[in-house]
Amino acid sequence: MPKWIALCLLPLLASCATCRQENDREKLLFENDMLQAKLIIVANDRERLPLAQALLERAARDDRSGEADFYQAVLLARRDGQASDCERVTGLLERSARRGYPLANAMLYKIYAEPYLLPRADIPRAESYRQAYADLPVARSGYPSFERARQVVDRLLAPTS
Repeated sequence: MPKWIALCLLPLLASCATCRQENDREKLLFENDMLQAKLIIVANDRERLPLAQALLERAARDDRSGEADFYQAVLLARRDGQASDCERVTGLLERSARRGYPLANAMLYKIYAEPYLLPRADIPRAESYRQAYADLPVARSGYPSFERARQVVDRLLAPTS
């Protein structure tokens, strides 16, 4: 290969490595934000809940899995627990479910089956979320089961103080 071709390709190849490093860095920052936010939520550290919200908002910009939307919905539901917030909570959960996050379907099931945040149940709609969960690849693999996902959601929504 002539030297001039190699010299022309060198900057191109170097820029590819830089892009990959930047993507790796962004992924690590996203994972860190999500981990910190989840730890705060699970610990029910009320003083740090605003930090969890800020971390989730930042993570949501790069989130393709729906995880950040799910945890934002959990925070909102736990903070106020008012029926007036149901539309905002379900909007976040719907987006999370569309992206394939399994716990979003379990929480939507809870909202419509119990009802949670709603004045009355909508069993057909609740069952549609159970079926949507069953159609997810993670559910078809057998773990976690829908019942286990519901237990996780229940624990997230009713933490110990």
